[in-house]
Amino acid sequence: MVTTLKLDPILTDNELDKLKGTFIDNSFIKHTIDYDCDIFDNNDKLIVSFRKNKLLLSELALQHYKHFAKASRGRGASAGPIDPNSNYWKKRELINTSKYSTGYLVNGKPSKMKVNNQVFSNPIGYFDATRGLNGDLPCRLTHYTKTNLEDYNAGLPYIQEIGEWYRRLNPICYKKQLDRSNLKTNFKIPDTPFSTFTCNRNFRTALHKDKGDFGGVACLSVIEEGQYSGGEFVIPKFGIGINIREGDILVADVHQYHGNTVLYTTEDQDIFNLSNGKTIKENVKVGTAGINYNFTRISFVCYLREKIIKCE
Repeated sequence: MVTTLKLDPILTDNELDKLKGTFIDNSFIKHTIDYDCDIFDNNDKLIVSFRKNKLLLSELALQHYKHFAKASRGRGASAGPIDPNSNYWKKRELINTSKYSTGYLVNGKPSKMKVNNQVFSNPIGYFDATRGLNGDLPCRLTHYTKTNLEDYNAGLPYIQEIGEWYRRLNPICYKKQLDRSNLKTNFKIPDTPFSTFTCNRNFRTALHKDKGDFGGVACLSVIEEGQYSGGEFVIPKFGIGINIREGDILVADVHQYHGNTVLYTTEDQDIFNLSNGKTIKENVKVGTAGINYNFTRISFVCYLREKIIKCE
């Protein structure tokens, strides 16, 4: 049975703007969702469709995509406030720090650009043309996709399964996105309405809105190795907290402010994880957010990039 909720906002847009880039906790959750549910606002706009234990190919995704989330310093407000005393930043001399971005000194000179906290997050699939410090880049498969093309292709049935659930749960938005993606078939993931999916590993996102996507609707899922608690997907405007775990599918309006609660482990979970060992081993001294966890949580965000339509 699918529960339907119609919710009034409990926070204003101005209140949420002030919270942008900050971490949110369970105090923002008034409705904990751990069951099949569709949620509408008071104008009957669909905000969330959530289904438990529907995705069947999580093991395939774990096998091929577990290592796809690489360190990034360009995730904006979602990477959270700059902490000068964190393991990553305390090794650097910071300048011009403001909320969730900062510059720093390189050989005594200011860095060329301001950056965000370093987190494990990587776009996979196609990217539109961009301008960078080292010159313009055309529309393309992302670098990490090209260098891991065999794994990318082998795991695509999982992304296609997500696309099929998108069609079932939000057919109107799915059709608009599919029609748009079909205008540039060289830059879409086969048999999906998506151009791109972002892999996030052990990444607690701070409050933010997604941008650069078409239509404002994205599909989210999780794969796991080991045990953990927390990480609920929160839309504080409506007091929604969704316990999305492996096998679940979430279709959400990501132009609403959203973020995740803290990831943590209990004593029993630590014992279980330590007995099974870490399969992703990295130097914790680097200080990338989430690097010291003894579990792996990969979240996927599947979407169509807005400017793909301009690709030649």
